[in-house]
Amino acid sequence: AYTDYIENVLPNDEYIGGMVREKLVYYPTVTREPYKNNGRLTELIRCGKLFLDLHQPHPNLDDDRFMICGSPSMIKELVSMLKSKGFTEARNVKPGHFVIERAFVES
Repeated sequence: AYTDYIENVLPNDEYIGGMVREKLVYYPTVTREPYKNNGRLTELIRCGKLFLDLHQPHPNLDDDRFMICGSPSMIKELVSMLKSKGFTEARNVKPGHFVIERAFVES
């Protein structure tokens, strides 16, 4: 739903366009219908296909940070994967490697 905006509008934004062009990695994927990228995000990470497709190294503690949003089950699975690799959740007073968008997270 946001592909055109992310790929065509944001890179040309007068304020953040430079950062978007240099830093944003956008990898849309679906699980049910045919598309250029298919699969659950957690499985694409687990098997390494995400990084292979993006020509990127696997995430490391020194360089990578995550903003996680999605269904409660996906968040739980992804957080578990990240923690098993040594990544830590950021809190208000404690820096970490990932933050969770909690608008839709079940307590």
